[in-house]
Amino acid sequence: MTVASAAPAPARPRKPAPSRVLIGGLVAVAAITAWAAWEIDFELTSLFENFSNGWVVVEQFLHPNWSYLGNAGTAWMETISIAIVASFFGVAVGLVFAYMASQVTNRSTKLYRVTKWFLSVLRSLPDIAYVLIFVALVGVGSLAGILALFIFNIGIAAKLTAETIDAVEPGPLEAADASGSGTFARARWAVQPQILPNFLSYALYIFELNIRSSVVIGYAGGGGIGQLIQVQFARFNYENVSAIVISMFVVVLIIDQVSQYLRRRLV
Repeated sequence: MTVASAAPAPARPRKPAPSRVLIGGLVAVAAITAWAAWEIDFELTSLFENFSNGWVVVEQFLHPNWSYLGNAGTAWMETISIAIVASFFGVAVGLVFAYMASQVTNRSTKLYRVTKWFLSVLRSLPDIAYVLIFVALVGVGSLAGILALFIFNIGIAAKLTAETIDAVEPGPLEAADASGSGTFARARWAVQPQILPNFLSYALYIFELNIRSSVVIGYAGGGGIGQLIQVQFARFNYENVSAIVISMFVVVLIIDQVSQYLRRRLV
């Protein structure tokens, strides 16, 4: 009895060579990056040359003044209040614009295009630019911060929610159309129940963003903890700034964890 010889293993296919398009793209990216670095005189030597001078500041940061956190409580309450007010009104108005920015709920092509253009303009400016505008209009304080975040939130909430509206199931829409529902009733009963969980998730996400952004806009004059950091920086109290920054990490982490828990329960 003869034993059949084992069949030879199939040859492994050769790995294809990188395409010329990929190589050309990588070369183009490298060339653009080199050009950008040369355009701004990018170099790292100053980092090492001035390190000894900056170590004095770093040393103060490494020894935070925990007792100063008692003075930061009012500023933190103002920051959280700014984020709550801006989030509530921003997502509420953003929901209205979201219905106008989706062809599922807006049957007017002209109004749809105008709304999309308007929201693109809102999102074109960062929140720090809005706070500089409102500081010039209403002065330094929490009102400027609320208005800046309110305008910025409209663009974010409307974009995310409009994309969710575009992806709703068509079945309830067809049922609403068959029953002769108008535009408002169609949006209220066929669309809103489908997007509500995601919309609440977006609202929590925007609130998280507002907590972080309110620190930055406060530094630019929008009130809250950011304004307190600016004052302590101007007075060279880096140990106080260090304590505030660490408390900021803790507050943002707690809010982020609570928000994630709520989003898991809602979506």
